[in-house]
Amino acid sequence: MNRKIGRFVIPSIWSFRAKFVLVVGGAVLFDLLVSGGLALWNVQRLSRDATSEVGQGLERASQDYIQSYADSTAARVGLLLNQVHSDVKTLAGVLQAQIDHPNRNDAIGEALARSEPGAVKLTYDPKGHWAQNLPGSTSVISVWGYLLDQNHQPLPDVEKDIETSTVVDLVAPNLLKNGYSKLQMYYIGPKERPIFRTVPYTAQAQTFDRLYPGHNEANFWDFFFPGLYESWQQWARQPATRPVADDITQTAPYTDAITGKLIVSFFNPLWSPDRRDVAGIAGADITLDQLAGIVESVKVADTGFGFLTMSNGNVVAINHAGEKIIGLRSSNDTGDKGVTGLDRSFHNSTQKALATLPLDRDGVIQHISLDEQGEKIPYLVVVKQIAPTNLWVSGPVQKEAMSLGIVVPEREIYASLFSAQEEISRATNRILLYQILAISISLMIVTAAVFAVSKRITSGISALASAARRIQAKDYSVRVDIASRDEVGEAGVAFNRMAEDISFHTENLEMLVDERTKEIAEAKEEISVLNTQLKSENIRLGAELAVAQRIQLMVLPRQNELAAIEQLEIAAFMRPADEVGGDYYDILQDGKRLKIGIGDVTGHGLESGVLMLMVQSVARALQEAGETDPAKFLNDLNRTIYKNIERTKTDKHLTLAFLDYDGERLTLSGQHEDLIVVRQGGEVERIETADLGLPVGLDSDISQFVDTRDVTFGSGDMIVLHTDGVTEAENRQGELYGIERLCKSARDLYGGSAQDVMNGILENLMTYIGSQKIHDDITLVVMRHR
Repeated sequence: MNRKIGRFVIPSIWSFRAKFVLVVGGAVLFDLLVSGGLALWNVQRLSRDATSEVGQGLERASQDYIQSYADSTAARVGLLLNQVHSDVKTLAGVLQAQIDHPNRNDAIGEALARSEPGAVKLTYDPKGHWAQNLPGSTSVISVWGYLLDQNHQPLPDVEKDIETSTVVDLVAPNLLKNGYSKLQMYYIGPKERPIFRTVPYTAQAQTFDRLYPGHNEANFWDFFFPGLYESWQQWARQPATRPVADDITQTAPYTDAITGKLIVSFFNPLWSPDRRDVAGIAGADITLDQLAGIVESVKVADTGFGFLTMSNGNVVAINHAGEKIIGLRSSNDTGDKGVTGLDRSFHNSTQKALATLPLDRDGVIQHISLDEQGEKIPYLVVVKQIAPTNLWVSGPVQKEAMSLGIVVPEREIYASLFSAQEEISRATNRILLYQILAISISLMIVTAAVFAVSKRITSGISALASAARRIQAKDYSVRVDIASRDEVGEAGVAFNRMAEDISFHTENLEMLVDERTKEIAEAKEEISVLNTQLKSENIRLGAELAVAQRIQLMVLPRQNELAAIEQLEIAAFMRPADEVGGDYYDILQDGKRLKIGIGDVTGHGLESGVLMLMVQSVARALQEAGETDPAKFLNDLNRTIYKNIERTKTDKHLTLAFLDYDGERLTLSGQHEDLIVVRQGGEVERIETADLGLPVGLDSDISQFVDTRDVTFGSGDMIVLHTDGVTEAENRQGELYGIERLCKSARDLYGGSAQDVMNGILENLMTYIGSQKIHDDITLVVMRHR
């Protein structure tokens, strides 16, 4: 009895054809599925291995780059501190030699006192109850009331200390002028005679009276630095008690009484000839801006940033973007002591991961997650410790090791890794798709062939069965030799063709896997080469920009040059939009002749910064060559710059104006922004320069366009010079700051010192800008006639 399934009739007793189809078809299907499955599994495994290998390589390279960046930045901070240490030790060495050789000390002190009487001659202030030398000296000497006799003259031992410290006037100016920039250098006497001699000259005692009432009634060291002097005395008795084997003692950042800036002080104690007691100190101050400048210049990937922190977690330096990301909150210590510091601790961070961040894991990559708008963003952090120093905060001196940290989002530093992984994944998916299609097509062909030959079974079925078993054993080289030309013979021919097809597809599948494996290996090698090139290019570009920025800052006028101008009080500020700016300002002095220049190169960045350095060099050369004609000076400078622009094939040029001042007459020449003059009484006058020249570098000869104009500049008058980075700065609504706001700000601030006016204008400008990006270089120069 037969059963009917669909259109097929299957006998109740299985026919030979049914058995043939079942056995051969099942064997071929099984073989294809196993072979195809193994091939797919191998491809996926190869893809995972390649992804893992590429990922590990790129991850190691990225982390090595961050660690190298942290090492180099920490080295820059350490170099700054070492240079300041060296200068303080130099000054201390000179003073210690004076103390150790009393006879030579007396001779040198008397000689210096005779050559510059103003350096030791003091005037008594009955209101403040202190004595101080008059302005005009190299240094300022402050002698507190309890160090004066009944006639308001220094006690004999105090007078001797004044002569001993006179040597500071010989050494300190050169140390301030050379080496790393320092705010001031000074000598302070021992606890029983704490006279204060500081270079450069400032209104020292007057400032202390204003800010710290009652300081003259208490001992200087106990009032301003409690516990510090006692630590040094302990060192004298037991040198091994020093926390760090060095005499240099550093303070935590605090607000300077004289300048109002956040500074760090470095003290080197002086010892008595028998080395059993303290005989005073030599010291120097640097502004926190110098340390912050190194840290704020850190740029890793797009938004990576750096920070400098004390061991207690107090952040000394960080840029505004980084401070916002890690959620720092700062508060100023407003105690009644002379040193008021900044409290901006990681422990107060709104980010829990940073509040508990270990700072003692030197050079180790740490993974943290920070909250950004409700989302957890993974970051990498590496902390590098700076060489330890002796630190005073309040009380005994302690050991301190500051740390330099680098923070960068993982999505930015691993961008190339994610891209490579995605590309490998896409290639793997393509291979898998091709293999599945090949297996499906092979299966269809084999199935059709089995059904075709099953109809032609003859007596040679045994040979076909044997051959089928060999096919099942993956011997695709088998062939059936049937001599007959009947249906069985034809079945043998069909079987042979089937075996050839299977062999062909199997070999092609292996070749396809080999080709894709080779492509993945080549892609991995290309990614590695590109990553190496990218790392090298980043290092090269960073080094070039750092050198250009340092050169640009080196040629700017120093504070002591500005302070040396007797009739004028000058304050200046420049902030580049990029690492290297295109703004120019300079104050050149040759005897009584003074030349003040200000200019703005088109654009900003490296090319603009180089052109600015060319202008500074040519202007200095012309000034030193004795060129006094303003029009000829400007035309000669233009001709030189024009030739350099042609040689370098750049399209840059600049607006440029000069003010020539000989002590009586002020002459304006060149084309730049309006000159702002605030007269006594607060009247503001704007002087246009459009008809006084032509942009420098546009034409080889601009003599026919250059003109001059005399400007009245008397006692009490104030001049404000600026670049368009000030007036074209935008607020959040895209509105410009404008010349009118600048004039109003200058008029409102008139009456203060040049430095106060400049600081006030900048504070007003930055408040107006807010969180907007600064698109152009900002330069501001304020001159006040004394």
